[in-house]
Amino acid sequence: METLRTPPDRFAGLPEFGYEPHYADVPDGTGGAGGTGGTGGTLRMAWVEDGPADGEPVLLLHGEPSWSFLYRRMIPPLAAAGLRAIAPDLVGFGRSDKPADRSGHSFARHVEWVRALVEDVLDLRGVTLVGQDWGGLIGLRLAAEHPDRFARLVLANTGLPTGDHPMPQIWHQFKQAVETAPQLDVGRFVQAGCRQPMSEEARRAYDAPFPGPEFQAGPRAMPGLVPITPDDPAAVANRAAWEVLATWDVPALIAFSDGDPITADMAPILRRLLPGAQGREHPTITGAGHFLQEDAGPELAAEIVAFVRSTPRQ
Repeated sequence: METLRTPPDRFAGLPEFGYEPHYADVPDGTGGAGGTGGTGGTLRMAWVEDGPADGEPVLLLHGEPSWSFLYRRMIPPLAAAGLRAIAPDLVGFGRSDKPADRSGHSFARHVEWVRALVEDVLDLRGVTLVGQDWGGLIGLRLAAEHPDRFARLVLANTGLPTGDHPMPQIWHQFKQAVETAPQLDVGRFVQAGCRQPMSEEARRAYDAPFPGPEFQAGPRAMPGLVPITPDDPAAVANRAAWEVLATWDVPALIAFSDGDPITADMAPILRRLLPGAQGREHPTITGAGHFLQEDAGPELAAEIVAFVRSTPRQ
């Protein structure tokens, strides 16, 4: 697989994000049955982390078209609470390597890339998953397929579609815009998904991973990987994940914002279908849009800390 690597000077002077990145190579998914392993090449994944090395791990998964910078206001309070906050960059985003072609991306590959980092590189156990947007899609698949690794689920403005139910019209509009825009202004897209104003420095930070259009195969590809028909390539695996999730009593917190028309309909579905979410008081993060970490990161972090403390590991 041909990949690109964003020059490190693009990440110099990021506001509120002075963490030193960590890197590891994972299989690129071009070898083996199904394209998820075997003797293919490797690519480099990046992550940042803070907090005690023996703290309970909190896996912070971002979505489209952001990167771990999105969690910059959540990592400090999580670490201060004694948790080990770990924020990877999905392949194609942030400091991670970027497949040069959209065809390098698939739902299955993204799940396997994150699995390789979580299990093979970091060997995380007792994980609290925090998933927003694609971070929830990937994270829920990973948790359902490897439940022994996970202790809690925190789901924020996300879901796990199977293609059996229609997506809202606003999502189709977003998909078309991202796939067809002559120029993809990532910072502008993130700002459009927020309720609060964003500084120019923050907008530049969201643009930083993509010095040119050739680096943007990931943001361009991801909307097309969401299952929207029952015969989508990811539909069978997502249905299988739901069979696990619907009977798994792992504690789950549904922490959606009050201003995200794309995912709002998923909150009551998750509260109803996840056994570990039932009978629990779920917060609504107010004054926040789709990217609630950007709009209200400390508030969401506080809810996560309280949730972890109220659900001690068995």
